Amino acid sequence: MEPCRLYVISPAAVELEHFIPLYERVLETGLVASFQLRLKAENGDPAHPDVIKRVSDALIPMAQNHQVAFLINDHADLVKATGADGVHLGQSDMACTDARRLLGDDVIIGVTCHNSRHLAFEAGEAGADYVAFGAFHPTPTKQTQYVATPDLLSWWQEIAELPCVAIGGITAENAAPIAQAGADFIAVSNAIWSAPDVAQATRQLAQAIGLEPGKD
Repeated sequence: MEPCRLYVISPAAVELEHFIPLYERVLETGLVASFQLRLKAENGDPAHPDVIKRVSDALIPMAQNHQVAFLINDHADLVKATGADGVHLGQSDMACTDARRLLGDDVIIGVTCHNSRHLAFEAGEAGADYVAFGAFHPTPTKQTQYVATPDLLSWWQEIAELPCVAIGGITAENAAPIAQAGADFIAVSNAIWSAPDVAQATRQLAQAIGLEPGKD
């Protein structure tokens, strides 16, 4: 099995002047495989497309410079307009089959599957490139409606070749058992962006999942 990798998700709102230096510090660690721009309005709905495009235009070139896949949450229609590498779809977003038809075969499509084996099978059959399970722990990022457990990851690794992402309240302190259970990617947001030193937080997460050896 390939080593578990880091999948970093943005804060719900960013001010580019403040965020770009933090983003650059995280990317410069060389430990991030994927980044998802997940912007939300104050009421929790997806941010306006103009806002997402403006932020994407600023962040995508930096991700490309560091060979980090850049995905946009919710808005499949913005992938081509921004040059993003892919889209992450929730269960209430565009259907995966429609997104694949719109975007073609070369774009990454991920699908939220909560704690459902059935939804994961459906996503795979619909052409998803990865499935996301969670939440594994309570998180301040969003309200926890579904709870996933590590045995779900182990089961998925046994029966499926499609990569799986573990998400929800994951920190350097609790990431190891999730990675060991079979997560291909650990998705993190608050554990990095709320840290005093975002680069150090990224390295600590990487060490926890065995991506980077611990340092004395």
